[in-house]
Amino acid sequence: MLKTVKIFAVILILTFSAVAQVPKTAPLSARLVDTLMNRIWVDDGTPPGIPRSWTYEQGVQLKAVEQVWYATGDPKYFNFIKSGMDFWLDKDGNLKYQADEYNIDHVTPGRALMTLYRVTNDEKYKRAIEQIRGQLKTHPRTKEGGFWHKKIYPFQMWLDGLYMGEPFYAEYSVVWNEDNWTDIANQFVWMENHARDPKTGLLYHAWDESKQQQWANKETGLSPHIWGRAMGWYAIALVDTLDYFPKNHPRRAELVGILNRLSEAITKYQDKKSGVWYDIIDLPTREKNYLESSASAMFV
Repeated sequence: MLKTVKIFAVILILTFSAVAQVPKTAPLSARLVDTLMNRIWVDDGTPPGIPRSWTYEQGVQLKAVEQVWYATGDPKYFNFIKSGMDFWLDKDGNLKYQADEYNIDHVTPGRALMTLYRVTNDEKYKRAIEQIRGQLKTHPRTKEGGFWHKKIYPFQMWLDGLYMGEPFYAEYSVVWNEDNWTDIANQFVWMENHARDPKTGLLYHAWDESKQQQWANKETGLSPHIWGRAMGWYAIALVDTLDYFPKNHPRRAELVGILNRLSEAITKYQDKKSGVWYDIIDLPTREKNYLESSASAMFV
């Protein structure tokens, strides 16, 4: 118990000291990122700010740090990204993660590696990036070519998987001039084709090609609910991918069309009183349903 109290005290001290270091007049984005950078993982001994496992969360967080770096020019933000990624590389630039798990979530932190390589031109980052690109080259797919969400979730495409894989895939394609644009566009098109509810325009969270999962509708293969956060991931996947997608490519219009349809659909389900969205978007009066912050942030 005493050890637990001491650990909690350390966390509180670090958190409040982090907040104190940033003027109250600083933008909220800078205050949030500075707090993030001063978090510490005391249970396994890793240094402050270093994620404990290779997960999509660190990819999302480091992308936020990158945006604040662009906005402020403060090198501490770039240095934080660098230290966060260097933790996962050996001296030769080999990533300490299991690519053969074929988890699409594991692609997301590769975006931070892309930033590091584009800034430093250090070959160790390129080697790490190629490991992630290699995963996509052999990643299991549905019969028509959609990436499985994970090897342990066979035959399944999830909305959030589009965010996990496609922005990295698109940025890689720009930097190394690979023509993967049809494959990238197809991922979004197939996901919408399978998951979109024709009545509401909203998208179900997941689709099981095999229709064997316990949660899957035996006729459609779809999951039972329209989950706000999953639709949020899909929305920002489109926006982030379109940043890289060639303006003159014939498939670009399809992605814009998907984004427009999605935007029109979610607007109809925005809660008029609060301005945000429910966790299960289309069931606002359902018992225990609640207004959900992260989905709403992604839609905004």
